[in-house]
Amino acid sequence: MRTDERNTGDEGVIARATAILEAVGRGATGVRAIARETGLPVSSVHRLVAQLVDAGVLEKAGDRIRLGAKLFELGTQVPTHRDLRDAAEPIMEDLRQVTHQRVHLAILDGVDVVYVRILGPNIGLGSKVGGRLPAHATGVGKVILAYSPRAKVKARVDAGLERFTPRTITTPGGLAAELRKIRSVGMALDLEESTIGVSCVAAPVFGSDRKIRAGLSVTGPTRSIEPTRLGVAVRTAAFTLSRTLRDSGL
Repeated sequence: MRTDERNTGDEGVIARATAILEAVGRGATGVRAIARETGLPVSSVHRLVAQLVDAGVLEKAGDRIRLGAKLFELGTQVPTHRDLRDAAEPIMEDLRQVTHQRVHLAILDGVDVVYVRILGPNIGLGSKVGGRLPAHATGVGKVILAYSPRAKVKARVDAGLERFTPRTITTPGGLAAELRKIRSVGMALDLEESTIGVSCVAAPVFGSDRKIRAGLSVTGPTRSIEPTRLGVAVRTAAFTLSRTLRDSGL
């Protein structure tokens, strides 16, 4: 039985629309590609895409379908993300000016990291605000996992440790050892583990409840990333942001 045959009524419509949005977010740009990705009939995808375009959450450019500006507008209004982003903005700007590198702020969503704010030049990375990457392959992801409950680490391992470069950590034992090292030094390194030629230094950001809230990182061409020098700057910025969140009750 196909997806739209199993789901009826308003809840079914919402489930099908959500599946379409997620498929487009993963890179499906045509009606037939979305149908293959979701298991929905092409006719249903045609109809729902048209409705989502009318609502502004999808856009069409010729035969290509992409996420609409309305989604970004709504996403910026999520209180948790907005409060964190607003608190981080001046600290991230200071960090960018001091290091002259690209600065990322990311949170953990399931087994991936989602970037909520990025400052600095685009250096050929795939990272973008609202974009996501598997947590095990990024500095911000690893530093969040290092201070997360074991269940979250297990979920990442169970989802698979995909290899992005020859340096990506792809074994449970390797990831466990890396997370122990991160906790011992208070920062994480991504040495070309997600993108060849690009490295980063990341530090943990804690909320007012003392639990891990986000990861803050400085990213740049590997030749320009000096862990010792940049580690001090990133850890100082992350500590400052953690203190700001604590003082603000966030």
